Amino acid sequence: MPMKIIISGYGKMGKEIEKIATERNHSIVAIIDTEKDWKNFIKNPLSADVVIDFSTPSTAVGNIKRCFALNLRIVTGTTGWNDQLKAIKTLCLSNNQAMFYASNFSIGVNIFFEVNKKLAQLMKSQEQYEVFLEETHHLQKIDSPSGTAITLANEIIKNIDRKKDWINTKEKNDSSVEIKSIRAENITGIHTIFYESSVDTIEIKHIAKNRIGFAVGAVLAAEWIQGKKGFFEMKDLLNF
Repeated sequence: MPMKIIISGYGKMGKEIEKIATERNHSIVAIIDTEKDWKNFIKNPLSADVVIDFSTPSTAVGNIKRCFALNLRIVTGTTGWNDQLKAIKTLCLSNNQAMFYASNFSIGVNIFFEVNKKLAQLMKSQEQYEVFLEETHHLQKIDSPSGTAITLANEIIKNIDRKKDWINTKEKNDSSVEIKSIRAENITGIHTIFYESSVDTIEIKHIAKNRIGFAVGAVLAAEWIQGKKGFFEMKDLLNF
């Protein structure tokens, strides 16, 4: 069924979402890209089915709270505010709102998350292997490490007892999962997990060729959340 969509954040992802949503016969009723845009919108709110937010780490939480106040469903793929996710989830549920959050909306990446989880479970007892991550993105990416890399690292930590946290520095220690962040021209996103011993290396990798997969996933999430209340993630959409 066609939806009325508000796009919050009109960067490369916002433009890709606009394209995919239009191709799927949805209408873009508003584009909000600045604080001024939000203030104007709140003065004259439009009827819409959902807000899709790919803004910035510094504005994401405020945007989510605005949507809750306006009783607007929100789908957000903005990362870099993980420390506030638990509080936002609680706020969503206590106010009977609807929110869909993913650190990565790509179907392929979410399958990769499951492969990472299974591999970590297998490596739990294999102490001869050291595990570390590498993520590479375009120069314009603000957060470092990426939200996807943090999700991958947290799943490793959850399944391998000897790992207690992740670090994004060169100060390696046995209890931390190192995440190496690289920024380069024209890279959509590459995430690699290494398990290395003295005799071999096991490596799994996901390479995003473009932003289309992320945009399609976000629009699918917006379609799926219609008529629902609660806090949802990609595992709910994909039945993982």
